[in-house]
Amino acid sequence: MTTLFVRHEVSDYAAWRKVYDAFHQVQKANGVTAQAVYRAIDNPNDITVTHEFATLEAAQAFSKLDELKTAMRTGGVLGTPTVWFTNKT
Repeated sequence: MTTLFVRHEVSDYAAWRKVYDAFHQVQKANGVTAQAVYRAIDNPNDITVTHEFATLEAAQAFSKLDELKTAMRTGGVLGTPTVWFTNKT
């Protein structure tokens, strides 16, 4: 199993969350098997999201989706997200 981590700041968490929740079907259709959202305690607009996949290749493909980039822009993501992949051991 591979987990994709994405950390970014958003302009407005409530607005971002609506876009994120509406993206659920795209996540499912592209191999996301589980997901979670975390907010920093000292900055509620500092978000870390995890998405789990069966393979690294599926996670990498998802991270490159044009629909994902569009949703992030629409959701008010600020700057360039920090992205990394891990394997559960």
